[in-house]
Amino acid sequence: MRIVLRLGGSVVASPVNTDLIKKYAQIVRSLKEQGNDVVVVVGGGALAREFIAIAKQLSLDEQAQDEIAISVSRLYAQLFLKTLGGIGCRQVALTLDDASEYLREGKVVVMGGLKPGITTDAVAALVAEHVKADLLVKGTDQEGIYNKDPRKHADAVKLDRLSFDELVNVFSEHKHKAGIHQIVDPEAIKILKRGRMRLIVVSGFNPENILAAVKGEKVGTLVS
Repeated sequence: MRIVLRLGGSVVASPVNTDLIKKYAQIVRSLKEQGNDVVVVVGGGALAREFIAIAKQLSLDEQAQDEIAISVSRLYAQLFLKTLGGIGCRQVALTLDDASEYLREGKVVVMGGLKPGITTDAVAALVAEHVKADLLVKGTDQEGIYNKDPRKHADAVKLDRLSFDELVNVFSEHKHKAGIHQIVDPEAIKILKRGRMRLIVVSGFNPENILAAVKGEKVGTLVS
């Protein structure tokens, strides 16, 4: 099975949770030992948004804000790659072609952001499409996808399953902006819908959820 794992910066990097990073490295090793191909895309979290705010104060344009946020995500990706050890690729993948090449070499691919104008969600969707992944699993700071923002609405209900069309209606933001913080980025939704990709959104605070999602157990929210 070919799996793309999207690790939210809100989970492992806001603040940096070294125990969780180590656990994810173990989970990825387990997936690899089971014969899976794995790509891990790491987000920049609160630190990336902090640097975006600094860039705004310096009157830098949105492209520059994005470039700085990408650097932060790649720093976290490098941290994860080093934690992973020998099964990881030579260096953080900077392009989709890098990802394909490292997979051909039998390595776990680790990457952060790719280019201005897209979030790490969209990167995960693009790489999933590019390497023809079977599944994209996103570990986030919520138990799954809700019918409205559970941080603002006490009566929000978790959805076990929905289509990409239904997903679009759940979200408030429908286009990219630097530092967008939404459970799944609108651009990623378009890419996944185009490629008919399966997406499972789970709580990233329990790394075992990733293994459960890969095994097909009922966990988080399935979007297909």
